Amino acid sequence: MTGELLAESAVRFVRTFDAPAEKIWAFLTDSKTLPDWYGEGMIVPREGGTVTLMGGHVRGVVTGWRPSQFLGYTWNVYSPGESASRFAISYLEFTLEGSKLTLIHRPIPQAMQSQTMMGWHTMFDLIEAGLRGEFPKRSALFPKNAERYGVDINNLKR
Repeated sequence: MTGELLAESAVRFVRTFDAPAEKIWAFLTDSKTLPDWYGEGMIVPREGGTVTLMGGHVRGVVTGWRPSQFLGYTWNVYSPGESASRFAISYLEFTLEGSKLTLIHRPIPQAMQSQTMMGWHTMFDLIEAGLRGEFPKRSALFPKNAERYGVDINNLKR
């Protein structure tokens, strides 16, 4: 038996916000601000804590918790009423360096790459607006980002 190197697809976003790291961290983790950009949910603030986002559509476990510096968690998508997901688990890493936020989400299956890019671009737009005290609807931002990434929002992959 020998080991082998595997190539995996990931998406990465880097954006600098006009806000201190502590305020950005709160947007990423506080159950009072999560609904403004991520939908109803909560993140238990410790390694091993549970993650429930978008009303339970996304579930995971915190894998890294360093306040105002690093947040990592597993990401699994569930359809309504499912007790087991049809999708493979993926991993998110949010790194904060002052007001610069970097997100890496991996692995992303080929068929989901454009849609994932559209989704995270929209989420970053929502964070940016929320940090300014504005709270647009996610659906209002999708068309611009769908066009940017070549996604047909009337035929999203599920």
